Amino acid sequence: MLKQIVGAILTIVGVAVAIHTVVEPLYHTSIDGQPYSPYWNSIFNPLMVLAIILGLIFGYIRKKSVEGGDAITREYLAANIQFYGLLFVGILFFWNFFNLHSEDFKAIGAETVSLVWILIDASLPLLLGAMGISLLRANDE
Repeated sequence: MLKQIVGAILTIVGVAVAIHTVVEPLYHTSIDGQPYSPYWNSIFNPLMVLAIILGLIFGYIRKKSVEGGDAITREYLAANIQFYGLLFVGILFFWNFFNLHSEDFKAIGAETVSLVWILIDASLPLLLGAMGISLLRANDE
């Protein structure tokens, strides 16, 4: 039951981030002082933090459960790609997230920060959706 609840959370967050990424330019006009919609900081970033942490925990559990065999199976590949893909996107997310809240970090420009957000917002829904659906289909053990 816990896997299905987490799977539903991951899937819903993935769909919400994907939809918001696509529709944000339709309702938000970027200016220098506020290049992103205020919904990112108030709603979506906290949901993405929760989803990344849950995804990494359950992805690691899944990855560990399929390891040990000599043959590389579809399940083994899917578990490893989802876990390491989410780990990669999670590293980018937290790096950019803390960069967003630190005035002292000047190693990169605003254009680079925006590009990294675009990569995160395009890849995270795919990973969360795939992991969420696999958890929804799983039976609790």
